[in-house]
Amino acid sequence: MSRPVALVTGASSGIGRAIALALSSTHHILVGGRDAARVAETVALLESAEAFAVDLGDQAAVTAATAGIERLDVLVHSAGLVAYGTLADSSTQEWQQVLATNVIAPATLTRALLPALRAAHGLVIFINSGAGLTAHPGWGVYAASKFALTALADSLRGEEHGAIRVTSLHPGRVATPMQMHLNELEGRTYRPERYLDPDAVARAVRLAVDLPPEASLDSLRITPA
Repeated sequence: MSRPVALVTGASSGIGRAIALALSSTHHILVGGRDAARVAETVALLESAEAFAVDLGDQAAVTAATAGIERLDVLVHSAGLVAYGTLADSSTQEWQQVLATNVIAPATLTRALLPALRAAHGLVIFINSGAGLTAHPGWGVYAASKFALTALADSLRGEEHGAIRVTSLHPGRVATPMQMHLNELEGRTYRPERYLDPDAVARAVRLAVDLPPEASLDSLRITPA
């Protein structure tokens, strides 16, 4: 493989797909997602790509899928789960599901790929959220998972200093189908022009990727203007 390699999770739609497209001019993309058909749709859009259709909650599947990756230049964690509601209305099952998807799965995948990332002096990018910096009423489950993801990124950056770089991106609300669903839950009319375009997040990823190897973009917050 003459191109550097980037694995993008959640790349079958939304922010993840925009990131895969933004990196595709220079990188070979491993397109992450659980829905094989939608992953194939993204693969077909890219210059150089292949499917990485893996359930990130299945540790055995992650171990098997990453076993042949010896070198990885960029790992972008874009897959995630959103939850909205008060603590009183939440359930233990919801907490477990959100934390498993938003924290444990990225940790599991990163751990499996650390040798490949170290071999390339690679870059790990966590697509976090403004909720990973500030929590608001109704967002306790989601914010808790994103605060934990911030802590994971900060710890990993210190542990792997000099070996790999770690970036946390904290976008505000992004115009995606998920955002439309959230507006329905909140009882608001969805107006996509009020939110970030997924391409804005992708361009921030591109900024982190294009920095020289001696520089690191540790954390960046992006908000609708």
